[in-house]
Amino acid sequence: MSGHFPYTRDLRIDFFRGIALVCMFWDHIPGNPLGYLTLRNFGLSDAAELFVFLAGYGAMLAYGRVYVRDGYFPAALKALRRAWVLYVAHVFLLAQLLAVVFVANARVETRDFISEMGLGYFLNEPEAALVGGVLLQFKPVLMDPLPLYVILMAVLAGVLPLLVRHPWWVLVPSALLWLLEKHVGLNLPAAPEGVWFFNPLAWQFLFFLGACCARPRPLIRQRAIDRRAVDRLLLPLSCAFLLGSFVLSLSWRAPELHDAVMPLTVAQWIYPISKTDLDLLRVLHFLALAWVAARYVRPGAWLQRGVATILCLMGRYSLEVFCLSVLLAPLADAAGALSGDSPGMQVLAGMSGVALMAALAAWLDMLRRPRNLLGPAAADAEAGLLPQGTQGKGIL
Repeated sequence: MSGHFPYTRDLRIDFFRGIALVCMFWDHIPGNPLGYLTLRNFGLSDAAELFVFLAGYGAMLAYGRVYVRDGYFPAALKALRRAWVLYVAHVFLLAQLLAVVFVANARVETRDFISEMGLGYFLNEPEAALVGGVLLQFKPVLMDPLPLYVILMAVLAGVLPLLVRHPWWVLVPSALLWLLEKHVGLNLPAAPEGVWFFNPLAWQFLFFLGACCARPRPLIRQRAIDRRAVDRLLLPLSCAFLLGSFVLSLSWRAPELHDAVMPLTVAQWIYPISKTDLDLLRVLHFLALAWVAARYVRPGAWLQRGVATILCLMGRYSLEVFCLSVLLAPLADAAGALSGDSPGMQVLAGMSGVALMAALAAWLDMLRRPRNLLGPAAADAEAGLLPQGTQGKGIL
């Protein structure tokens, strides 16, 4: 078997995953002032792209290493076991979210959290809603990522040998499926009516792109002089695209000015910038941002100090922290509503939620510290989607 996955820790993976978790939590609190600080306000992509890409990256590091070391069946079984863990987390989180939303709805008279969270279907048809939840078809607001990960991890178990040995055999069909979905409008059905918010047929492309970037050998081999030339070319292009995306996202806050400046032909070409179908502009924006970050956010001791350490801990235990954030978001929203949507209380609720997420990560790390001392290989095998941040060279 070819390929060697180094055990060198790269805390930047956990760091960026922690940023994605915080951004998603603040984005999930309607009207919270902290939501203006998240990634979605600075371009065409947001924390969802970052989170899915890193999920594929982390999965490849964990299970690609097991495949190289132990063979296909042990690696596939570990990946499928992780998919099962994600599925169980989805089912239990659904039950817990129902309880949290119903309690919040009973305490806040000015809001209808049940309708806002998409739980009216459960009240009207509880039996069908429970069956839909088990079948990954009923997904209340905030819970869309977990069913997506269940499917992607199950598929990863089947194509793992190709990802390690012949990544283009996976990436090219993945890209073609992504493009085909846009042409014919394919998606999976969701209950009560509609389709998946995160279309797996589209978002799988970003997941497998992340997996391919985690390989020790780059997808495109370049000589050193060619790499420097590409870097000099990509830097101004990426920065220009990121700047243009930022200006475009700012223009959406002034619709009249946007409509006056934006040419009709350009608007017809770029809109809608669909998140459900993972629009091309969202992918390009994320890749430009990822390339700049990979080149200029360098690893170092700063990742083990202050806020960076907290974000790394949160990213290391992203499944548990994400589940907690889903439960905390309606509670933070309810706290703001009870205060009359006071900006001070909204900010306090948002920051308190992040503090609780960080506390959970620190507690989990304390519990698992003896196991982590066994070494990176043991920790990675246990972590599944939450590897200890090893680094592949990839194409980024």
